[in-house]
Amino acid sequence: MMVAFKVTDGERGGWTVLQVSGEMDLVTSPELRQRVHDAVAEGIHRVVLDLSEVVFCDSSGVGVLIATRRLMRSCQGHLRLILPAQGDAESAHAHHVNRVLGALGVRRLFDVYADVTTAADETAEPLQAAFTRVGAAPTRA
Repeated sequence: MMVAFKVTDGERGGWTVLQVSGEMDLVTSPELRQRVHDAVAEGIHRVVLDLSEVVFCDSSGVGVLIATRRLMRSCQGHLRLILPAQGDAESAHAHHVNRVLGALGVRRLFDVYADVTTAADETAEPLQAAFTRVGAAPTRA
């Protein structure tokens, strides 16, 4: 069964929020890359990628996340990810991206938050990378 890929945008506390849902793969990842590039071209330098509804992510999706991080850093921007931990959502897929990034050893590159409200809060600390271990409880950095 194919899951439709969708990116919707919004704003929260001065941050542009891109809500991503579906599968991030070779076919769909270029759309997310383009949306991020368009946002930066419009002068947006504070982006939250909400990946809580992503059900699958392959190396192309990871590549887009790393490229987005690089792009945001190159323009002195900020990138925050929403990645639910195991047990934080009802469905088993909800922590897929978190597990993939952890398994590849790149999870530590990103500022990760549990939800959009926390990510948009300037005083909130990102979750620690240890958060990705199976059975690990969420902790603050």
